[in-house]
Amino acid sequence: MSIDPATRMGAVELTVADLDRSIDYWQRQIGLDVRARENGRAELGVDETVVVLVEQPGAEPADGFTGLYHVALLVPDRPSLARWLAHAARDRVALTGLSDHDVSEAIYLRDPDHHGIEIYADRPRERWQGEVAQRMTTTPLHVDDLLGELDDPGAEPFDGLPERTRVGHVHLRVADVDETVRFYRDVLGFDLMAQLGPAAAFLAAGGYHHHLGANTWESRSAPPAPAASATLRHATVLVPSRDELERVVARAADAGQEPEPVELGVLVRDPSANGLLLSYT
Repeated sequence: MSIDPATRMGAVELTVADLDRSIDYWQRQIGLDVRARENGRAELGVDETVVVLVEQPGAEPADGFTGLYHVALLVPDRPSLARWLAHAARDRVALTGLSDHDVSEAIYLRDPDHHGIEIYADRPRERWQGEVAQRMTTTPLHVDDLLGELDDPGAEPFDGLPERTRVGHVHLRVADVDETVRFYRDVLGFDLMAQLGPAAAFLAAGGYHHHLGANTWESRSAPPAPAASATLRHATVLVPSRDELERVVARAADAGQEPEPVELGVLVRDPSANGLLLSYT
């Protein structure tokens, strides 16, 4: 019943309080391009949309509720991550963390609406393949070693995130980790790669270290964010074919979901009411 191993994550859709402010942040600080904009909605990415922003004037950050913990933008290689870090240092981009997870190296920050963001590069897959639970950890990022990928970090040009930047994974705030695992593993078919008891779990397709993370660090037993919040509207799961999409949707329906057909796929919700758009490439 595993989901197709070629499954990956697509764009996240977020509510924001001020679209102009958010576009400025995601362009200048993060390095994305505006791919489309109309009617209070903007799509941002490089060669593929990774974030969709929907304006809701006056929306307040959704701290303390279920929703998005962070959206993780995967860059294609380590020098790309080093160039982004050099840009962050030079242009005074506010960060919230720098971590080495053994399977990857990651930089963390938050946008003006408190939406969490991770920018990361994977370590070679042969280093961690089949050993995710044993290897995935969190230690301080070796900043000097990472910047050593560049000849002169202070002068390295930054023209935005590179092509092939993708949503590598989405990390969710959930009310209960065990319920979340039962949905993503037993219903949708993701494999459980690692779990930290009742606090966090990491699930994936095709042996990846994780496409989906879930934790209760800020949201144990919490409700969804109020409608007027700046919050996650949905994350996207991209399966490789219409047949696979129909199989996954059918499993969700058999589990008691009422899948909702929408323009780009089918919308379901996890046990914490986090929206999930099921679509295919």
